[in-house]
Amino acid sequence: MNAKGSALPERAVALGPQQAELDRRQNGIIYVRSVAPAPQPERAITVYLQRWAEKTPDAVFVAARDRAGAWRKLTYAQFYAQVQSIAAALLTRDVSVERPVAILSGNSIEHLLLGFACMHIGVPYAPISTAYSLISSDYGKLRYILDLLTPGLIFADDGALYGKAIAAVAHKDAEIVTVENGEALGATPFAALAADNPAAVAAAHAKVGPDTIAKFLFTSGSTGAPKGVVNPQRMLCANILQIAESIREIANPQTLLDWLPWNHTFGGNHNTHIALYGGGTLYIDDGRPTPREFALTIRNLKEIAPTAYFNVPKGFEMLVSQLATDQQLREKFFSRLRFIMYAGASLPQHVWDELERLAFETVGEKIRIVTGLGATETGPSALFVTAGEVRAGMVGNPVSACEIKLIPNAGKLEARVRGPNITPGYWRKPDITAAAFDEEGFYKLGDALKFVDENDPQKGFIFDGRVSEDFKLRTGTWVSVGGLRSKIVSAFAPFVRDAVITGHDRDDVCAILLLDTDGCRAFFPQLARESGPADYAAHEPLREALAQKLAALQKTATGSSSLIARLAIFDDHPSIDHGEITDKGSINQRAVLAHRPHLVEALYDETPPALVITVR
Repeated sequence: MNAKGSALPERAVALGPQQAELDRRQNGIIYVRSVAPAPQPERAITVYLQRWAEKTPDAVFVAARDRAGAWRKLTYAQFYAQVQSIAAALLTRDVSVERPVAILSGNSIEHLLLGFACMHIGVPYAPISTAYSLISSDYGKLRYILDLLTPGLIFADDGALYGKAIAAVAHKDAEIVTVENGEALGATPFAALAADNPAAVAAAHAKVGPDTIAKFLFTSGSTGAPKGVVNPQRMLCANILQIAESIREIANPQTLLDWLPWNHTFGGNHNTHIALYGGGTLYIDDGRPTPREFALTIRNLKEIAPTAYFNVPKGFEMLVSQLATDQQLREKFFSRLRFIMYAGASLPQHVWDELERLAFETVGEKIRIVTGLGATETGPSALFVTAGEVRAGMVGNPVSACEIKLIPNAGKLEARVRGPNITPGYWRKPDITAAAFDEEGFYKLGDALKFVDENDPQKGFIFDGRVSEDFKLRTGTWVSVGGLRSKIVSAFAPFVRDAVITGHDRDDVCAILLLDTDGCRAFFPQLARESGPADYAAHEPLREALAQKLAALQKTATGSSSLIARLAIFDDHPSIDHGEITDKGSINQRAVLAHRPHLVEALYDETPPALVITVR
């Protein structure tokens, strides 16, 4: 049923049951284990590439648009041949686990080739957020990461675009490789990264095993400097089988159109490996869920009918708006689609309902929405919800061979996780690694969970916020930040993208709003696209609309911990250099509170200044 309670027929999709067994201890700790058999993973993720290059050599593995707008495609055989050639060239260079390969640029065929070549011969690589090179003004995070890695080779597709960052922070003994415009950097052309030595490649590949480091993925640094999460082959190979047990549909060749960045585990591990696992095709989407780039995604979706579609909640919100007014897009998008998955944040229920409604009106069936919970440190998938009636916020039960430990903490159940898909730790940070695991070897996820139905554990869990973000009011009342943020985003739709909750050791809860400029302009077209945050924050009709929504939200409050007393608005862009916003676009609660004390103090001033919004 959707939120309105109407049952809709659903398109058939092969999903696995998420059955779990519970072990409740007298001290209140609960252990939750999957009853599915443990997977028997391959020794290296590129085993799948070899398999499909032999079985279906002419099937397309990856495609990306060239500058003329045509799809450049590589079959499995072509891709594997180039991987071997690049791998042979890497074996002649000073690259190793101590001197890995660093990739600065975003998703591209060359990026994928280089990454797979590294993994094939046991040389770790690190895809690094493009924001650290292109948006940051001081290159602080990029410098920190490269100093930590000590790379032997640094790749960027465009030497002109990334040249300033490379010149500022690259180690002098690292080889620079670019696809184009690398002359000023003394770069090696990517096309020259080729050799013919299949025997050496085969010998190196034979040494790759479960403990071989495949890649380093860096956390967004929301609680300090970015941490290099070690991704050994065991982690990648176990997790794709855990995903396949939950979403059995991926045993069939999938057609994906995906923009999610490969420096994040969702795009780089989850989605890429789903395409690879079943011998499917990955179309690299050159669009993004931003005002300027989403048109590219729509163009691509009018050509490519995905069998599975992955996005962040903002992407789905923008997509349903387009689907509602474009019949051609609707018919193409839903024609072959078997399931939808979101991650990164909770999908607002009204967006969820609209996806189901549009699918039913277009093809006579709703499409199963799949979701779960995980982290960079968990491969990413630790929990999935696939069966039964699902709603926004549900995350399901543990994947096979994965165990969840729930510890009572300030009225919540703090989740910790253990299994073959969990990282062994953080690169060159033994102290941080030790602190991240408890005495039983469970990784401290930092998230809280609660039962959907305590009387029926098979229904799984609901995400209950980040334990580290919650705080107490002066009265001693706990405030659940995650739940309030979700409630605000839903209640203030379509004007608000995210919110920072304030009130630690105060009498009242207040919020600082990060506006959704697309949604604001849709209602207030006088706000030009080039208007800045200060213009939005001062726009009186918008402020009045927010005040009305605040009044409506206050009427739903059940106590001081859920009553938002006042609002303020970000009057300039959140800073990536100060850590206020991650490269994923999510808000860092702690950093905003630390770097914007003037907004916090204004919210609690006895005579609030004009920038504060109150119920009128």
